[in-house]
Amino acid sequence: MSFCDETPNLLTEEPALIREAQQGDRGAFARLVERYWDALYRWLYHLARDQHTAEDLTQETFCKALAHLDKFQPDGNFRGWLFRIAHNSFLNQARRGNRMKQPLPEQLPTPHEGPVEETLTRESLLLLARAVDRLAPDFRAAFLLRAEEEMSFRQIAEVLGLTEETARWRVYKARQKLLEMLAPQLDREQS
Repeated sequence: MSFCDETPNLLTEEPALIREAQQGDRGAFARLVERYWDALYRWLYHLARDQHTAEDLTQETFCKALAHLDKFQPDGNFRGWLFRIAHNSFLNQARRGNRMKQPLPEQLPTPHEGPVEETLTRESLLLLARAVDRLAPDFRAAFLLRAEEEMSFRQIAEVLGLTEETARWRVYKARQKLLEMLAPQLDREQS
């Protein structure tokens, strides 16, 4: 069974898992953690720019979710609720000033192409990753939720505590800023 085959099952059984977890079933909560760990970690890594900080924040998010699970309504948006907790944890941690920057990983996934294409693809991905890294945290958070997590503007607004219009504007401005940063590189490549 592939992940795609399993995802609809988990989404339809998610309210039941939440209710079971609220009644103390650790296995049900563990399945929810399995479902969302990677997405939360990936998003927090891009925000924090540090592997250990992202791991700590992801773990903190699930600990807080478990501690406050009784307040969550099983028919609510669990994914959005988790991302909201993660965002608040990130903001609190950033306010404390404990955030450390780490350079981008050297190994980025590339399609199987020839060496020239792989090098160009890797360079393009690095340029894009560096440009995203230079975005202000508010814009970066909204952009990554849209681009990587494929959240709707309404979901982004819920996670970040914004209006839907502000979420839409932040994603738009992030894309605009990325284009401005990458335009000189693209112009050189086309010349």
